[in-house]
Amino acid sequence: MNSKKLYLAAPLFSEAERNYNVYLRNILSRFYEVYLPQEDGLLMVDLVQNGMDEETAADVVFKNDMDAIESCDIILIVLDGRTVDEGAAFELGVAFSKNKKCIALQTDSRRLLPIGNNPMISCSVAEAFSSIVELVDWAKADCIAGKGDRGNAYCVDFLRIREEKWAAGGASG
Repeated sequence: MNSKKLYLAAPLFSEAERNYNVYLRNILSRFYEVYLPQEDGLLMVDLVQNGMDEETAADVVFKNDMDAIESCDIILIVLDGRTVDEGAAFELGVAFSKNKKCIALQTDSRRLLPIGNNPMISCSVAEAFSSIVELVDWAKADCIAGKGDRGNAYCVDFLRIREEKWAAGGASG
């Protein structure tokens, strides 16, 4: 089992966002133990629908996600969208303040500011990727360097399979 934990901070309010998050989790789980709040945590809407009052539900979700950030080694924030999701931005700030490795994925060219992302976001991340391929290459390198700890043979095999799919025109990340 992988010894490094990655917290995936991303918007999770539409079906498309949740599906994308699952897609990313499935890719990254080859390298890390991935915490995906929409599946591994608790969602406020579900707690309230099951009878919990809103204040208690908010406290439960907050504590659960803060505990997950505390136990992670890396946080990946998904920056896609016209603006950065405020919950994900908060999670990034918490992780940064705890000296966690902070990385970002932004495949969307839109930025709220004409100069790019808010400096509080861009200056918090050690690495920023503009494609899933770049992110996977980074994770693979992290894995091969022994930091991801899934084993060199697994990483090399994954890279070979990915490259074969790309050569055949069938891979999308």
